[in-house]
Amino acid sequence: MAGAGRLPPDRENGAVDLDQFAALRTPEGSAALAAATELAGGDPLASAAALRSSGVPAGLAATALTQAELRRRAVGKFGSTAAGMFLTRAGLEQATRGPVAARRARRLRDAGVRTLADLGCGLGADALAAARAGIRVYGVEADPVTAALAAANAEAAGLADLFTVECGDATAFDVSGVDGVFCDPARRRAGTGRRIFDPNAYSPPWDFVTGLAERVPYTVVKVAPGLDHALIPAGAEAEWVGVDGDLVEAALWCGRLAEVPRRATLLRGDDVRQLTGTGDREAPVGPVRRFLYDPDPAVVRAHLVAELATELDATLADPDIAYLYADEARPTPFARCLEITDVLPFSLKRLRALLRERGVGRVEILKRGSALEPEKLRRDLRLAGGAGASLVLTRVAGAPTVLIGRPAPA
Repeated sequence: MAGAGRLPPDRENGAVDLDQFAALRTPEGSAALAAATELAGGDPLASAAALRSSGVPAGLAATALTQAELRRRAVGKFGSTAAGMFLTRAGLEQATRGPVAARRARRLRDAGVRTLADLGCGLGADALAAARAGIRVYGVEADPVTAALAAANAEAAGLADLFTVECGDATAFDVSGVDGVFCDPARRRAGTGRRIFDPNAYSPPWDFVTGLAERVPYTVVKVAPGLDHALIPAGAEAEWVGVDGDLVEAALWCGRLAEVPRRATLLRGDDVRQLTGTGDREAPVGPVRRFLYDPDPAVVRAHLVAELATELDATLADPDIAYLYADEARPTPFARCLEITDVLPFSLKRLRALLRERGVGRVEILKRGSALEPEKLRRDLRLAGGAGASLVLTRVAGAPTVLIGRPAPA
């Protein structure tokens, strides 16, 4: 049985065809969608029964409930604008978060981009942000349903004069008439939704995507955060973006848009913090010190740990582990800071005894460079007591080590 808040199994993938989409756009469909919106988040079987009992045909009821549930899920990415969007599950998963797209659009506008081709525009999240920034956007999308949804999203946002969509092959679009290009190649297989890890299997393919920078002076490519640095084109700026502590995407800024080799950008509400550097520096190595800094994932992926170490007057305790250690706790948006109370060679028996002696019954477990499974360790510790502690599983000078700590004083 489907759980509360989940779609029925046949609708879980968020699929929609052109006939279903057309039905949603009729007055009857709009009414069904409004009613489904009131039921979204509840038990899906009960919601479907309620819609059918009110006279909504079964097929339309299922389509409306699918769309209402996707809109509910999309609020975390798009905020209040999600209420008027048309979505698919695959499109929602790959779509850029609203704040990230808005910041990218402002950077393009400030660089002088006035016309933009969005090649593989998906549901239009980035194109809509660019249009809101005053940029004329020409979207290209290979999938007919997704293209129709993107056009509807432009209309719903009141941006149809600035964002138009054509259904076609992104590689065949004439980019000679635009200032800039944005490309977010599909990284999931059509039909299965499985992630594609080989860039050469992206759609459009990687060689086409990276070749855009040679044809258009302002080119931005959205890529997966796990992109191999060896694939970054020469001269491009590679940026990793975190939102509220989560690493959400990476982007390549090419041609005239490239400003620095590497950038880590952290967004928290309206606050934007950036760390830049070459990405090839190595941080100094030293002993474990009083304070441990756990760098934000965007900083780690951008290979900017050495730059952060300079800011914090910190060192690594192992050249391959991205934990930094310092004598002082300095405020920084780029890392979390713990005060270290104990440094132990890893021994389950000794660690368990020490935590029991201190009445520790709650632990958070961080790890880098350790093969231990945190949840298994938590069970094996068999903790009891009212105190809490932070455990860091790591290596120090190559040796398995556990650090015991607590949040550093503000």
